[in-house]
Amino acid sequence: MTASGDEVVKAVFFDAGNTLLLPHPSVEEVCAEVLAGHGYHPPLEAVRKGLERAERYYEERYWADDTFWASEEEAAAMWSEMYALAVEEVGGPSPPALGRELYDEFGKGDRWALYPDVIPAMERLREMGLHMGIISNWDVRLPGLCHHLGLSPFLEFVISSANLGRIKPEASIFQAALDRLGLEPREAVHVGDHYYADVLGARAAGIHPVLLDRWGMADNPDCPVIASLRELPELILSGVFA
Repeated sequence: MTASGDEVVKAVFFDAGNTLLLPHPSVEEVCAEVLAGHGYHPPLEAVRKGLERAERYYEERYWADDTFWASEEEAAAMWSEMYALAVEEVGGPSPPALGRELYDEFGKGDRWALYPDVIPAMERLREMGLHMGIISNWDVRLPGLCHHLGLSPFLEFVISSANLGRIKPEASIFQAALDRLGLEPREAVHVGDHYYADVLGARAAGIHPVLLDRWGMADNPDCPVIASLRELPELILSGVFA
């Protein structure tokens, strides 16, 4: 769809984490609540430092071999190990068991929220007659989380890497989304916050990429960039993807 009315873009695919969903009320607060349930009450600053260690572990794992996202068992193990490191850093009790408990906690719908721009943007895109779906490196719990958060009325599918057994930036996971809608790559836009997984992945599949840069961190991007999903409908209408 363009400003002239020519139907070029027919679908919008979204990443999930940091694009649509964010932890609620925050990762450190959820971790602190779980620790408190075991009688341990570290200050939030200590929990943040523990999570910084966990984030470094994640980055090392991800850039060394990101294929854990293609398996529910491996994804669950990675997240459990990551949270166990955070617990260990703050001196919490029984880090391995608590690591798995934290992983389970983030499978609950009330531990997630939508960014304020998500529903307004999706309502506008629906008015424009566009198909919508999610393609995300996530565990098998993602469809249930999206339903809990009220996204089902807008979405025609939710593809998680662990469910499909494929990961972004592989072109095949994007092709699976196209196949579900019977569309050509040029008829779809994919929006996400991760250049490697979202922009390069979409481009590898021939889909138009859009980088969502909520915090102004993008450095000389070679694709359209938006700071809010509210900008997306007008970007599509502008004809930039024609």
